[in-house]
Amino acid sequence: MRIPDNTGARKAEPRTDGPTTLRTLLTDKLGWLGLRSAQILLALALVAVIIFVLVQVKLVVIPLLIAIILASALSPVVGWLRRRGLSPLLATWITLLTAIIVFGGIVTMIVVAVENQWSELATSASDGIDQLSTYLTEGPLAIDAAQIEDARNAGIDFLTSSQFGSGALAGVSVATEIITGAVLIVVILFFFLKDGDVIWKFFLRPFRGERLQRGRRIGATSVRVLGGYVRGTAVIAFVDAAAIGIGLAILGVPLALPLAVIVFLTAFIPLIGATVAGILAALVALVATDWITALIVVGIVIVVNQLEGNFLQPVVMAQSLKLHPLVILVALTAGTIVAGIIGAVLAVPIAAVGWAIVKTWNAPPQLTGPPKLA
Repeated sequence: MRIPDNTGARKAEPRTDGPTTLRTLLTDKLGWLGLRSAQILLALALVAVIIFVLVQVKLVVIPLLIAIILASALSPVVGWLRRRGLSPLLATWITLLTAIIVFGGIVTMIVVAVENQWSELATSASDGIDQLSTYLTEGPLAIDAAQIEDARNAGIDFLTSSQFGSGALAGVSVATEIITGAVLIVVILFFFLKDGDVIWKFFLRPFRGERLQRGRRIGATSVRVLGGYVRGTAVIAFVDAAAIGIGLAILGVPLALPLAVIVFLTAFIPLIGATVAGILAALVALVATDWITALIVVGIVIVVNQLEGNFLQPVVMAQSLKLHPLVILVALTAGTIVAGIIGAVLAVPIAAVGWAIVKTWNAPPQLTGPPKLA
């Protein structure tokens, strides 16, 4: 007799996934987000380490960057001389010596013309700040004098602090660094002008196919952007300095020549440079004349800057600098933090080259030759 199975059919148990493993933890949504976050942090750490190392050897890095920018600006001259039948060595020497003579002559003329007026300029600027402070505290705005005095003292303390002195006014050490940097710039510039295309070919040796074409595009784009930026900025700086200097002379503002020189030099720092030069010119006009003349100077500076930004810069700079003002401001801030005034000058062209490289990274391989540094 068969004994019935009283246990009955067992109900099907719910299916359960296997044990949690490292693979499942890394492949779900949270794991994917964690991996991407770790990659971003690793990339940022790598960039921070690279910047730290470059800052430690800035005595070599800064002359190298300046030489690259100058070589890009002077490369059309060397190329023109080569096409006229001159050897690369002779074309390089002619270009380099001519550039040194022209630059040295301009600097010498500027120093001779304004060397006796710099102290008067500093005094006028200080007096202008005093008058402006008096107006702010006693005028309709009625700003607390203690706040202005605290801000002024903070600036003076910074300029006279050991940290600022060790970084910007370190006496003989700074003079030695400047001389060494100038010599390095000339030497590196010579080799870039003479063998720039050969040097880039050497760096591209390990690459083939599309990677080789990309490297050539990057080289050609960098030279074009840097060269156009330097030449265009120099033209714009000259026009700004001439227009503002002539306006100051017509208004009878003293120290028009040194102020025009300051306008030319600060024009190489986008956005901020023109503002600083305009404020200084207005302060000098305020001390030497009156409020009306100072306001006219401010108007001249604003008009010149507007004409430059809306008409001159798009024509002269063309495609050399296509960056949003916010990007330029961030680049200026970062460059100033890393390398001071030199960093502020170099930050914008470096950022422009970086953006140009991003745009041409996967562009059609239209450029098949190496960058024409010479």
